[in-house]
Amino acid sequence: MRIYATLVYIFLYLPIGIIALFSFSAGRSASQMQGFSLQWYGKALSNPFVVDALQTSASVAFVSAVLASVFGTMAALALTGMTGRIRVLFDAMVYVAIMIPGIVIGIATLIALVTLFDTVNPWLESLTGYRLSMGFASLTAAHVLFTMSLVIVIVRARIEALDRTLIEASGDLGAGPLATFWQVTLPLLAPAILAGFLLSFTFSFDDFIIAFFVAGSETTLPIYIFSSIRRGVTPEINAIGTMVMGASLLLLVMAQVLLRRSTKAERT
Repeated sequence: MRIYATLVYIFLYLPIGIIALFSFSAGRSASQMQGFSLQWYGKALSNPFVVDALQTSASVAFVSAVLASVFGTMAALALTGMTGRIRVLFDAMVYVAIMIPGIVIGIATLIALVTLFDTVNPWLESLTGYRLSMGFASLTAAHVLFTMSLVIVIVRARIEALDRTLIEASGDLGAGPLATFWQVTLPLLAPAILAGFLLSFTFSFDDFIIAFFVAGSETTLPIYIFSSIRRGVTPEINAIGTMVMGASLLLLVMAQVLLRRSTKAERT
């Protein structure tokens, strides 16, 4: 089994390692190592189209992660108080949202938004002269719907592990529900919420499929990479992919560390 697991990891990560290796090539070939150089990283970071796409991806990811963290935490707290078939139904909806392929979410969101725009735009344009269209808002909303389920699962797991005696002690000492939430519950949930924020940011930043359907005139970094690959893979694309991969791995490690530390703190 160890040999099998090793072969699986090699199959998964060897292509990624090759991309990272060729990003340091001094030549123009994306498939041959010709010396060692950091020039392609400099060219990627000085490319105005890359910078604009990076800013768009970072902005969308940050806003969607904030909203997903807020709404996901609220939903997790609400689901904790539910029992019976209603809780089972909502649990199923949360997990289904995670398991549904991104292309299905992208198409469904596109159809829903187009239908909404066709209904609202006629009277909205007549009143204000403004028309709703695909762009930053639609992209952010689609990512919030997708990443909010991740936050719900993470925060709910943290809620289930909480020591209820702390909350009960706060009530016994005279604190109301709101004061107990701000002074006891929220600080205990903070590591899980932050981990959910980091995961939401990562998934939103790396997303291509959903963004491809609802981005409109906006160009995120994954969309830019896809458009560039259609003209041929270059060491600059390898450099961009390596930087995105490194940033994503860093955020995932940070989220994992936060979850482990919160779990250890709860046990001690």
